[in-house]
Amino acid sequence: MTACSTPGDPDGDRLAERVGLAMGSELKVQALTSDPAAAGAAFAAVFAEFDRLDAALSVWKDGSDVLRVNAAAGVQPVSVGNDLIEVLKTARQVSEWTEGKFDVTFGALSDVWKFDHDQDNTVPTREQIDARRPLVDYTAIVVDEAAHTVFLRRKGMRMHLGGIGKGYAVEHAVRILRERGFRNFSIQSGGDLYVGGLLRGVPWRLGIADPRNPAATFGTLDLSDGTFSTSGDYERAFIKDGIRYHHILDPATGEPAHGCRSVTLVSNSPLLADGLSTGVFILGPERGMALVERLPDVEAVIVTDKNEVLVSSGLRGKFQQRAMPTDGI
Repeated sequence: MTACSTPGDPDGDRLAERVGLAMGSELKVQALTSDPAAAGAAFAAVFAEFDRLDAALSVWKDGSDVLRVNAAAGVQPVSVGNDLIEVLKTARQVSEWTEGKFDVTFGALSDVWKFDHDQDNTVPTREQIDARRPLVDYTAIVVDEAAHTVFLRRKGMRMHLGGIGKGYAVEHAVRILRERGFRNFSIQSGGDLYVGGLLRGVPWRLGIADPRNPAATFGTLDLSDGTFSTSGDYERAFIKDGIRYHHILDPATGEPAHGCRSVTLVSNSPLLADGLSTGVFILGPERGMALVERLPDVEAVIVTDKNEVLVSSGLRGKFQQRAMPTDGI
């Protein structure tokens, strides 16, 4: 997705911006302001918050709460901070809504399928996958809010918050900017984007990336005080023997999910949208869109694996499709 921006607005505010790396993805923060120094301080606070959350929620940071819980799987509960508990509470809700398709314990498969910076374009064997699938089970996560502990019931289980952690960080970033008096701003981290207020007096115009040509967009939506979260089979993927393999795994098969090329969720909550975009992607276009239509304040644009574009009822007339997405593997 992309945000179409402009240098200023009718009141004379200018668009300040900071771009950097956080949580393994590009983080871009923009705000309309007449005080660039205040914007710079707010942006620094946002980047610092991303780093703080990364230290607690990452599977790549030694000593993180997630790694400590994973290391004690099947042994004992682990004392954790509020952030992990809050993320897991929402993750549980999304798992239930998506019939278990969204499942943060997919981490048990993350060294069988390698799609992070360890990507090696290798397709694991059925035996390797099946050996790990019994360890993917969100119902075996025990969260004790009173004791501030998390426990994975079986040895070998591993959490991975790659499908929801950035949404939580974006939600915190929104709070930071609002607490500092900013009303017109945007925050984008990887596939998660939140826009607050207006840009030059009108809603922000956002584009949805073409799954087979991600540098281009195939449609736009005008949005204010809301979030876009996109999950796609193009973000971390490889093609082998004419088959596309990607990082969004179906817990039922232990393999990349089929049926969708991309799912863009529109919601008020970046945290919820991040998890739901993944879960809807794995559910597939028909069941995924049916779920979206049942949930309040949630809309979606889905590109199917047949290159069809499905738009939820609440976005019809608002989402402007300019072209068909590019076809291909």
